[in-house]
Amino acid sequence: MINLVLFGKPGAGKGTQANFLKEKYDLKHISTGDVFRFNIKNGTELGTLAKSFIDKGELVPDQVTIDMLNAEVEKNPEAKGFIFDGFPRTNAQAEALDCLMEGKNMMIHATIALEANDEILIERLLERGKISGRSDDQDESKIRNRFEEYNEKTAPLIEFYKSQGKFHSVDGIGSIEEITGRLSKVIEALQ
Repeated sequence: MINLVLFGKPGAGKGTQANFLKEKYDLKHISTGDVFRFNIKNGTELGTLAKSFIDKGELVPDQVTIDMLNAEVEKNPEAKGFIFDGFPRTNAQAEALDCLMEGKNMMIHATIALEANDEILIERLLERGKISGRSDDQDESKIRNRFEEYNEKTAPLIEFYKSQGKFHSVDGIGSIEEITGRLSKVIEALQ
């Protein structure tokens, strides 16, 4: 079993790469954003609870998110491993994820950061915004704000996972195939 955390700034290619890795290694991709949307759309107890915070403009408490991720892990007992995308974003969330995994006799084996220059990512996101229609991908100042938030909140995770010997940095620039190849080298070294 291999359990990975994939992270990087918006536009770094996490979703794209997670799709390739889940196929190649038969892993279950758990995107926190997708899990939230599913639970809210389907009116689950956790989705209703999360929506109550979102509707007030508040952040959803970590425990609600962890409970949603726990439900996703439990839905897939046959999985050969998981790719967590979009979570954790803070040290407290990383500790909560470690506790969740330990409670299931599992662990996070590696955290892989897709690294890319901000200016390249801005170009990618503005292009994506033209296709996707996502308003947060169409405004450069909003994009830069998301990068600042990432630097403040998520970058400290690097030290958290380095201290566990689980942090890996991968160049996120190049063709999709080249980046998948770099990620695969990290994953295969774990086996």
